[in-house]
Amino acid sequence: MEKILEVTNLAKKFASKEVLKNVNMTIYEGDILAFIGPNGAGKTTTIKLILGLQSIDKGKVLINGYDINKDFVNALKRVGSIVENPDLYMYLTGYENLKLRANLYPNIKEEKIQEVVKLVGLESRINDKVSKYSLGMRQRLGIAQSLLNEPNLLIFDEPTNGLDPEGIKDLRILLKSLAQKGMGILISSHNLAQLESFCNKVCIIDKGISIDVNSVDKLKHQNISSYIFKVDSTQNINLKNMENVSNDSFTLKIAQSKVPGIINTLVKQNIKIYEVKEEQISLEEVFFEKAGGKKNV
Repeated sequence: MEKILEVTNLAKKFASKEVLKNVNMTIYEGDILAFIGPNGAGKTTTIKLILGLQSIDKGKVLINGYDINKDFVNALKRVGSIVENPDLYMYLTGYENLKLRANLYPNIKEEKIQEVVKLVGLESRINDKVSKYSLGMRQRLGIAQSLLNEPNLLIFDEPTNGLDPEGIKDLRILLKSLAQKGMGILISSHNLAQLESFCNKVCIIDKGISIDVNSVDKLKHQNISSYIFKVDSTQNINLKNMENVSNDSFTLKIAQSKVPGIINTLVKQNIKIYEVKEEQISLEEVFFEKAGGKKNV
């Protein structure tokens, strides 16, 4: 697989405030990377540095092998993005907005415009003025704009804003389809449950530092997991940090390597063990664990 985006030791300071200290991530063909962190952690600043919207103080950004600082044009040639809100002309129709954006690129044909309109499901409303669009429809139009130049890297900051559940489902299907065709996708969002449903990689940022970059599966099983122990009775069990205790079951958050020791302890306490099952933890739970339990994401 080809490496599409490589961010190395990225740092940024505004006046005396160090917003980014050390951010690293890599996206390959077919990756959908969830970029998550508490508010103020540096997510939007990182995205703006990747897109060349702000200058880099330290570190490096390579897109398709091109250094954003040394070869800006080639680095961004195959990038599509939405940062914060789509840039749209409200008094024009959806089609006219796409046509204007298409004029910024060489050789964008009418067929390509119609293709992206169909991809985002705006066929029936594309000739309406954007001022009549819902927030979700404007988001769809922004995504269509970002696909016009046939990018192999998409960067979205909160792409599900304003989308209803059906719109979110359609977006998920679209992004997974694009990734299967070899596109790399970076998504920053507060909705971790949605991200978990279609992202295969995660970068967690906190206080301007990328504290973990990994596949979703590895991240969720990296340190601790929740194990459900089904037993004959919990009445006489003497273990620390037991959770969800009922008459015949309890949960422990422990590393997998600790499970045999717990079983051995229970046997010595004459507890009958009927089942030990790993409980699937969510990306949200991993985030809270990694980022110090912060609830404001």
